[in-house]
Amino acid sequence: MAGYVFNLNDYESLENCIANGVYSTILSEPKKNLWGRAHEGTFADYMSMKDGDNVYFFLDRKIYGIGVLKTINLDCKYQNYPNSLLPQIPNFDEIKNKILLGDTVFNINNRVICLFNPSPIFFKNGIDMDDVLSYKPNSFRMLRAFWKLSFVKIDDEENKALKDIILKRNENYLEDYTHQYFFSDKKHREIQKKINKTYILSHKDLLKSSYKNYSIKHEMAIESSIVDIISSDLNSIFGKWDYISHQVIASPFKPIEYMDKMDIFGYRYISGFETISKYLLIEIKKDTAKIESIDQIMKYVDWINEEYSFGDYSMIEAFLVAYDFPKHIIEYRNKICIRNFTRGRRPTTSEIWTNIKLVKYRYNQTDNSLSFEVM
Repeated sequence: MAGYVFNLNDYESLENCIANGVYSTILSEPKKNLWGRAHEGTFADYMSMKDGDNVYFFLDRKIYGIGVLKTINLDCKYQNYPNSLLPQIPNFDEIKNKILLGDTVFNINNRVICLFNPSPIFFKNGIDMDDVLSYKPNSFRMLRAFWKLSFVKIDDEENKALKDIILKRNENYLEDYTHQYFFSDKKHREIQKKINKTYILSHKDLLKSSYKNYSIKHEMAIESSIVDIISSDLNSIFGKWDYISHQVIASPFKPIEYMDKMDIFGYRYISGFETISKYLLIEIKKDTAKIESIDQIMKYVDWINEEYSFGDYSMIEAFLVAYDFPKHIIEYRNKICIRNFTRGRRPTTSEIWTNIKLVKYRYNQTDNSLSFEVM
């Protein structure tokens, strides 16, 4: 399972979040009725959350855990009030009775919430970040790039390593309640009474404010939408994936602002096993694809091959999504997007990888949806 590490400012917030089993990011206000890239990226992270994913908190260089996302009624994450994903400043009096958090702890920019339980315990003993990163250092990728973010998503391998170090450092406190944070399901029961379908997160609310004719003005809005589509629609054009994330590091460690990041990355397991079968890569361009778009996605294909599939290109499925693909781009794809590789030792087999699909998107104003067509 995946994990989420939430960034907090003070210990009162840490205690309140754990006591109520609810987390919500305070977002800055939208400008000119438009969401920014950071807003849409945060929504994408929420949309990828699944029941059973682990929860941690980061405060003053230490990580506290362990929790697990919990479905209440329909999902484990919701809009805090109906239409909260629209980039508008609502009238408090009109929504105060609909707020899931309750008006006593509410900020108008708590747009989305997620719900969790201790699993098994939230320990008062936090683990220093240096201690975490020095434990199984090869397992940590995204946690090393946790900088200027409300929270970060980590994959199964990273999540297990983080969970292990927290449990190892707190083994003596498993039965000691004085070293455990208090939790009550009272807030969950209050929220459960309010929830209905109007609170469900949907990428369509993001698209309403970011389209122009049949295209989308922000790549991050498309990115958020595709994350939501893959997470909720097992029959989407992109297929079924057990893990899905966005803005995943795709370069050697260096200053964070210079790091390359894949728009969408994921993987699926062999059915019935915890063995990875395939890796997913999606690169997104809101406008017409260019030569540079092909070069960029192939750079990421090679990165996945080096860092994840270790020479086996057959494990990679890649998609380049754009508004349009001119003829010369398709011809360039056919020429450049080829990798020769070998599998096995005795015998060795030579294979050719060409598994990259060009996908044209269109926005449908009638139902605020995206449609996709493989070129």
